[in-house]
Amino acid sequence: MKDQIKDFIHYIIVERGLSNNTIVSYERDLKGYQLFLVEKQQITSFNDVTRFHIIQFLKQLKDGGKSSKTLARHTASIRSLHQFLLREKAVDQDPTVHIESPQIDRKLPKVLSLQDVEKLLETPRLTSSFGYRDKAMLELLYATGMRVSEMINLDLKDVHLTMGFIRCYGKGNKERIVPIGTIASEAITAYIEKARIHLVSKKQPTDALFLNHHGKRISRQGFWKNLKKIALEANIDKELTPHTLRHSFATHLLENGADLRAVQEMLGHADISTTQIYTHVSKTRLKDVYKQFHPRA
Repeated sequence: MKDQIKDFIHYIIVERGLSNNTIVSYERDLKGYQLFLVEKQQITSFNDVTRFHIIQFLKQLKDGGKSSKTLARHTASIRSLHQFLLREKAVDQDPTVHIESPQIDRKLPKVLSLQDVEKLLETPRLTSSFGYRDKAMLELLYATGMRVSEMINLDLKDVHLTMGFIRCYGKGNKERIVPIGTIASEAITAYIEKARIHLVSKKQPTDALFLNHHGKRISRQGFWKNLKKIALEANIDKELTPHTLRHSFATHLLENGADLRAVQEMLGHADISTTQIYTHVSKTRLKDVYKQFHPRA
């Protein structure tokens, strides 16, 4: 069974182009699944697995307090494994055929108001190389909606400011071209010309766009630490994560009449249903405005 899981992991790495995080999650899920089958059900062959065994495994996870999102991911991992084994003729049947994926409880993403975004973007002081860098990173995130992991992995060659776009690589290493506005372009240009030259190490030069104080590519943790500091200076007491500007970007676009498909393309969502959650955010915000300002609300 272990060897068959290894074969499956090799298959998804080579054939499906999934992100590293997804592959690690699949591998961890399937190891736990195999352990359950062996220790709790005394099953040593995937050919002996039935729908009942899978349901029992998912029940164990649910009883252990796992979220609906985690259960859905485990279900997807198990289904993909059994479909692979059936195609490879390693088993006679697929026990996942009549198993439905759990409904995911979607929490509405936290977004900033336009006023809070303005405060956040204006906080970095352009009196140091790090001020120019932080300003450029924040402007870029809000201008493009890209993920923080995509931003920190940008190289100089990915930035095409004269043509008005940034090239980034999303989940599964999928390339995406994202338009960028004038203000963000100016902030990045100022950072490259006035600050980056002072941050880059002469001993170990790098093509990374955004650098830390060691002259190396800034990490996600490094950005998160800076963001919390900037938010504190801006007196923003709302919950703030590296994803907040991405959520705010999408919500503000839709509030101002942007096409859902265009927003999906810019965010790099494979499924438009993922993007549609921002329409719910917009409706919720509209209700809040109505209740606040309508005299008979």
